[in-house]
Amino acid sequence: MANSEWQTANGNLILPSLSPHDYVALIRRRFSEAGDPVRAEGQMRYMRNKYAYYGLKAPEWVAILKEVFAQYGMYEGKDLQTFAKQCFNAEYHEMFYTGLQMIEKRIKTQRKDFIDFLEKAIITGGWWDTVDWISKLVGIHFKRFPELQYTYAHKWISSDNIWLQRVAIIHQLLYKEKTDQKLLFEMILRRKESKEFFVQKGAGWALRQYSKTNARAVKNFIAKHPELQPLTRREGMKWVMKKG
Repeated sequence: MANSEWQTANGNLILPSLSPHDYVALIRRRFSEAGDPVRAEGQMRYMRNKYAYYGLKAPEWVAILKEVFAQYGMYEGKDLQTFAKQCFNAEYHEMFYTGLQMIEKRIKTQRKDFIDFLEKAIITGGWWDTVDWISKLVGIHFKRFPELQYTYAHKWISSDNIWLQRVAIIHQLLYKEKTDQKLLFEMILRRKESKEFFVQKGAGWALRQYSKTNARAVKNFIAKHPELQPLTRREGMKWVMKKG
């Protein structure tokens, strides 16, 4: 792995001297100082008032975290999980993003059983923005440990949690030609009768993305299964129709 601002010259990770609790408090102060209360009101309305916000645009909180991580380092192992949990449980939604940002920086070094932490994060997140980010992390983790993919995808699609179902369907979004087509189609069919918007939309998104790699397979799949929800069918065919 190439050296970066959070690594020493020999490539070792710079570990924070702060406790996770103090590190979270430091970032909260930085976010609070830089936030915009007026913008925060608009962000809360956009997210249906599910979360409080500091009022930071994505480039702003990303820049703050880049600086903080470079100065104080990043956690590994149990401390990383403790830090992330505290971020996930914080009042302001930018803190959830903070936990995910540090995890993403370290996702390729995590142990196999980290999938269980990601599963809990999906359930804790419980909304499309964080769940979709975690889904990307799940996809990276499955590439490192492919033996986990079938087990967890089938577990999640069988659950009653719509966000786990969504991740079971969309975790291959970035796989392109490495997409497990059989698994993708199976996951979609397992929830073809779902009335949940985010499940239907996720299925359509997954099909649309895969159509950029294998348009014929997606067209044939949708044609073969007229029972798919209209939203799934429309979303799945968008790129194909645009391409003509």
